Amino acid sequence: MEHREVVVIGAGPSGAVAAALLKRQGHDVLMLERQQFPRFSIGESLLAHCLEFVEEAGMMPAVQAAGFQVKNGAAFARGDEYAYFDFRDKFTPGPGTTFQVQRAHFDKVLADDAERQGVEVRYLQEVTAANFEGDSPLLDVRGADGSTYQVQSQFVLDASGYGRVLARLLDLERPSSMPPRKAIFTHIEDRIDDAGFDREKILISVHPEQPGIWYWLIPFSNGRCSFGVVGGQDLFGGPDQDLMATLRAMADAAPNLKRVLKNAVWDTPANTIGGYSASVTRLYGPGYALLGNAAEFLDPVFSSGVTIALRSSKLATDALHRQLSGEPVDWQTDFADPLMLGVETFRAYVQGWYSGEFQDVVFYQNAQPEIRRMISSILAGYAWDTSNPFVANPQRRLRMLSELCRGVQTQAEPA
Repeated sequence: MEHREVVVIGAGPSGAVAAALLKRQGHDVLMLERQQFPRFSIGESLLAHCLEFVEEAGMMPAVQAAGFQVKNGAAFARGDEYAYFDFRDKFTPGPGTTFQVQRAHFDKVLADDAERQGVEVRYLQEVTAANFEGDSPLLDVRGADGSTYQVQSQFVLDASGYGRVLARLLDLERPSSMPPRKAIFTHIEDRIDDAGFDREKILISVHPEQPGIWYWLIPFSNGRCSFGVVGGQDLFGGPDQDLMATLRAMADAAPNLKRVLKNAVWDTPANTIGGYSASVTRLYGPGYALLGNAAEFLDPVFSSGVTIALRSSKLATDALHRQLSGEPVDWQTDFADPLMLGVETFRAYVQGWYSGEFQDVVFYQNAQPEIRRMISSILAGYAWDTSNPFVANPQRRLRMLSELCRGVQTQAEPA
């Protein structure tokens, strides 16, 4: 039996940042990771807000030294329409630039920096059972050589991402409110020479005939891009489908992408992920809390995953530090409620994207500058700023603004 103060399951961004934040406050932290780093992961276009947590965790120098592609906004294309939002021109204070990263490298930079700060990191360690019925949480762990051991702690933070360790072991999973969708993706040597292409922005393109299908193009600093297409679960065929042929055919169907990627070298096999939206019945319990994708994942369209994950790390570690210091903590009001405020904001805009309402807003050319700055703040990740009217009441504001963009007469008050 091994005794630790805090165990973090998963060494991805939410786990590494949470572990570093706790270690910087004097706590003993053990981080257990099922895989060996570096390892591939999607979610490569970060939002500006998440860098505030990277900075607080003391990791910004390591991230800046890694040479990642600077990102200052998001660009959108639909047929002949083109629009962009510059994160430096936004409503909410905070960073206005961020990075586009190959996650294998980025995640290892964060995990290595957590280790540099004194966090013990163990790779190839699988949590196979979890017991929270006693006075102290107890985890069963299987190591790389197949041997097993137990770790007892005062608290467990589950940052296992799509592994969703505690959600599975404690039967906390529930269906997501988001319809099931599927993505096909790859990395390419892009060789982009199009003068209109901005490497400092993610490019989100809409299929010219099916607005529910969209593409991402994320440039990296090494002349490569992440490219993917997202649609309904039944869109891309069965298990025998040729993923690369499908992906390239979908790229050719969008004239702007066919032009931009005309010189691309498709040198990496395509992959797919489906049914990625996830939810849980609860975000915390006696002795544990769920962070990031281990609890809730919406959709990749606005790259909100890492930002939600790091926000959850900050909220959870603040609450846990107070609890370990002997202070009373209400995990609902101190963690779950404030976290879900931003999640529900992002959910409103994701749903608005697929309904077409938010696409109306994005491509509207005559929006007032202040409204554009409010929208830019949300796209930059500041989905918790309730002084922004499009955060405080997202569904209503989005509906009204969409009607305005469509020229629909309404008796409601102006957006």
